[in-house]
Amino acid sequence: MKIHVTGIYRSSYWVLLLFLFTNPIYGQQKDQKAKNPIIFADVPDLSMIRVGDTYYMSSTTMHMNPGLPLMKSKDLVNWEMIGYGHHTLAAIDELNLDHNQSTYGRGSWASSLRFHQGTYYVSTFAQTTGKTYIYSTQDIEHGPWDRKEFEPALHDHSLFFEGNKIYMIWGGGQINMVELLPDLSGIKPETQRVLIENATLPTTPAGVQGGLPAEGSQFFKINGKYYLFNISWPPGGMRSVIVHRADKIDGPYEGRVVLQDQGVAQGGLIDKPNGEWYAYLFQDYGAVGRIPYLVPVTWKAGWPVLGVDGKVPEVLDLPVSTGLIPHLVNSDDFDRKAGEPDLPMVWQWNHNPVGALWSVNENKGNLRLKTGRVDQHFLQARNTLTQRTFGPTCEGETAIDISAMKDGDFAGLSLLQQNYALLGVRMEGGQHFLVNSNAKGGIEQERARIPLQQQKVYLKVKCDFTNKRDIATFFYSLNGEKWEPIGTEFKMTYTIPHFMGYRFGLFNYATKNVGGYVDFDYFHIRP
Repeated sequence: MKIHVTGIYRSSYWVLLLFLFTNPIYGQQKDQKAKNPIIFADVPDLSMIRVGDTYYMSSTTMHMNPGLPLMKSKDLVNWEMIGYGHHTLAAIDELNLDHNQSTYGRGSWASSLRFHQGTYYVSTFAQTTGKTYIYSTQDIEHGPWDRKEFEPALHDHSLFFEGNKIYMIWGGGQINMVELLPDLSGIKPETQRVLIENATLPTTPAGVQGGLPAEGSQFFKINGKYYLFNISWPPGGMRSVIVHRADKIDGPYEGRVVLQDQGVAQGGLIDKPNGEWYAYLFQDYGAVGRIPYLVPVTWKAGWPVLGVDGKVPEVLDLPVSTGLIPHLVNSDDFDRKAGEPDLPMVWQWNHNPVGALWSVNENKGNLRLKTGRVDQHFLQARNTLTQRTFGPTCEGETAIDISAMKDGDFAGLSLLQQNYALLGVRMEGGQHFLVNSNAKGGIEQERARIPLQQQKVYLKVKCDFTNKRDIATFFYSLNGEKWEPIGTEFKMTYTIPHFMGYRFGLFNYATKNVGGYVDFDYFHIRP
């Protein structure tokens, strides 16, 4: 078949071909390979296992619910959500956003994922409750899950099975080990011991103050030797990977720095069926959050050697990424067919939701968010529904029906972090106003206000994380086709109190009267 193209059509034809053959969604060149970071989004505190030819990964989402996300992959690069460790960590004021309490930056932290004798285990700990949690199942994708919890919260622990004994290795600076009861319900009495007195020594000489002491423990047994991975951040230096090695589980342990490059650190080891090894780690990358990297590993004299000439490579000898959509983030038209879940796994609520105050069934094809109490600011409002932002650039868009709002209500599209930004509709004195506002240091300031004379409005935000630019720009439309910028550019800032990359959010809260509601027609997310 011959194709004849001339003039402008010839140019467009070649542009189309280039797009089809280079865009991983539509076509891939055979020589394309994966690139770091493997996930340009907030997926920190990785723990990873391989069962047969399938890889599984757990991560941290702290104050989000459901929490403790679980993912799977066939190639270490392309991951999809398969579930969560918990749907409600606890029903307490801090997790419910009740009585002016919250648990931003806390909730459930770093997890440990293991597979032992046909059972999957994922454990975590929570500063909010002061407890350690262990979830177990024989079917990681479908459950059911058994839950055990006990005090205290063992910081950054690693679950480890050997014979008929079950251990947890945990701590910060000083690394400890305890043996668990056979039913996982608690710590076996008089089994706690110090494994390494000062695990930070390979990066920070004794007596030097400051920095981050060794933490993030992940423990492995490989070819008869025991390996403990930790991270430290020496004063004036960068996040570094420390490995300790021993011939016996009790030690003695010798340690060394195995990677100091670009701050890529904290994680462990994973092997492929063909015998190749990788380290899974992450990097702090500004407002988008903590993003995962893979680093090739070779072995020398019984030590893992990370990177290529000590550096984190940009290109990996692994299949190319097909993108985060639809498996880790995705658009949603809120149109549910019989048997489909009310919310796909890409969604998480900010803290525990109130089930009676949201629905995708009351107005088919819409997400309805109803108000049930009065709140005075966005961070205390319940039922904000979120998804990750992602890099290097992304945008989120929604359309909202505001006809059932009540005086004092505020609803719309958000970027959630301690320094947040909002584009939505306020109802004041019976009048609707399109409002753009943002907050810094806990103080919200209005940046733009436009009277609104119709019952439906379209909202959009674009995020640019390229080279940590961390800029967001908001837009609105009255017809879904012609878009106008609104407000000022918003500088996104990663803050430790929230300890999470920015998230898109759909929100609605009351400041005067309860009982109003809004309907979100869709949420579209795209690079």
